[in-house]
Amino acid sequence: MTKLFLILHVLAAILAVGPVAVAASMFPKVLRDALAGPGDAAPVTTLRTLHRICRVYAGAAIAVVVFGFLTASSMGVLGSAWLITSIVLTFVAAVILILLVLPRQETALEAVAGAKAVAAGAGAGAGAGGGGGDVAVAAGDATATAGDAGEADGAGAADSATDSAVVVKLDARTSAQLAMFTGVFNLLWATVTVLMIVRPGSTTGG
Repeated sequence: MTKLFLILHVLAAILAVGPVAVAASMFPKVLRDALAGPGDAAPVTTLRTLHRICRVYAGAAIAVVVFGFLTASSMGVLGSAWLITSIVLTFVAAVILILLVLPRQETALEAVAGAKAVAAGAGAGAGAGGGGGDVAVAAGDATATAGDAGEADGAGAADSATDSAVVVKLDARTSAQLAMFTGVFNLLWATVTVLMIVRPGSTTGG
């Protein structure tokens, strides 16, 4: 059973932790692209996908811990220093992901999605106001009044869209902080991987 648990443990680590590490590492770069072009829908869609991958596979990563304990128990190395260190590092990595990475991803996603909606609402309001102005020029004072009302309505619609869409404003350091926390998360998992290879128990460990 030891070999079976070990195989499942390694597969779970590759298939669950791997996607989280890659998606979380890509998120800051795509976030910078989204901030550079608020009206572009493609980066927002990509951010949603990356955040969903991180959230879903983070839950699946519980299997890594379960099969890890089963493997260690089967090998009789639960009291080994390298394993205890790996457990501590895994716990710290999980805390960073759950408390620092995922919430910041969600906040950033809400902000860029809100900025995109604001840009769209402002464009729609400007179009409505412009249309009212054209009718005013063609039809005289009465229509001008209607055009002014149309401009006011368009501006009001844009303001309403702004109020409803903007949930949070991004700080300029958000992308850098995300990259930093993600880097620490990946570094911790890399350290755990090295510990597992160098000191996997009584078979190949020194």
